Amino acid sequence: MQKLAYLGPEGTFCEAALRILAPDAERMPCANVTAALEAARGGEATAAVVPLENSVEGAITVTLDELAWGQPLLITAEVLLPVEFSLLVRPGTGMPHIKRLFTHPAAITQCRGFLARELPDTVVIAAPSTAAAALEVSMPGSPYDAAIGPAIAGEHYGLVELASRIGDRDDTVTRFVKVAPPGALPEPTGADRTSLVAFLEDDHPGALLEMLSEFAVRGVNLTRIESRPTGDGIGRYFFHFDAEGHVADARVGEALSGLHRLSADVRFLGSYPRADHLAPEPKKGTANAEFAEAAEWLTWLRSGRL
Repeated sequence: MQKLAYLGPEGTFCEAALRILAPDAERMPCANVTAALEAARGGEATAAVVPLENSVEGAITVTLDELAWGQPLLITAEVLLPVEFSLLVRPGTGMPHIKRLFTHPAAITQCRGFLARELPDTVVIAAPSTAAAALEVSMPGSPYDAAIGPAIAGEHYGLVELASRIGDRDDTVTRFVKVAPPGALPEPTGADRTSLVAFLEDDHPGALLEMLSEFAVRGVNLTRIESRPTGDGIGRYFFHFDAEGHVADARVGEALSGLHRLSADVRFLGSYPRADHLAPEPKKGTANAEFAEAAEWLTWLRSGRL
C-alpha cells in the first residue's frame, strides 16, 4: 500500500486532493510542505501530495522552491480541486460571538468580501493551515471563536458550519501534485504536461527570450511561467515552466535538449497526465511523425544520397 505524505493536519484541502489521487493510500499528515516533500525524499513516505498553484493566489512559492532545490523529485500526477470555504465554529456560537477568527492567509485573501460584509470588527489572525485553524478553534479554552476552512475540517474536529461557500469567487481552483523520488515516468496519454526548472547561464539581453524560443519554434505551448530568485543577489532568477506534452513527444524532447544547451542547469520535474484532459493539437511540422521523417531525410543527406 502507498503511504502518502501531505500538508496537514487532517482536514486540509490537501487531504481532500490526496483522497482523489490515491483513495486507498495510507495518509501521513505533515506540518508543512517542506516536511511532506522531505518525507518522500527520505523514504518515510512513498510520495507526497502538495499544492502547486491557485487560480486566485497564483503559485505556491514554497512548493516551487522546494522542487527546484534539494534531492530531485518527479511530479507523477495532478488534480484540480475546487476550493470552497466555510465559516466553522463551536456548537452554540453565533455570528455576533465571533471576535477573533483564525485561518490561513490564502483564505483571508479569498474571503475578503465576506469578512468585510459579515465580520467587519472581527480580528483575523493567520494560521499555518485552514485545518490547523479548525483544530485550534475546536480545543477547549481556545482564544479563537471561528475558523475559515473546508467543510472536511469541520467534520474532523466537531465544528459547525455557520456559513458555506463564503469565498469571493465560486470558481476558485487549486492544483495539487503528487511527487515521488525519480523512477519510471507515466506513459504518454496524448493529454500530458511537462514541468521543469531552468537556470540562466548569465544575465544578458534576451536571455529569457532565448529560453522561450526553444519551445516556440517547436510548437510547444507553455501553460505556466514563474520566475523565482536564486538567492545569489538582486536580479538573479531561475524559471519554472509547465509545457503541454510529454517528454516522449519529439517536439518536447527537442525543446528540452535546446534549453539544456543554453542554460546553466535544467531540472526536469516530470511528464504526467493533465487533470483537465486537454490534448494539444500539434501545429504543422511538429508532430512526432514529422520529426521522424525530417531526421530520416537528414540521415540521407549526410550519407551523400539525394
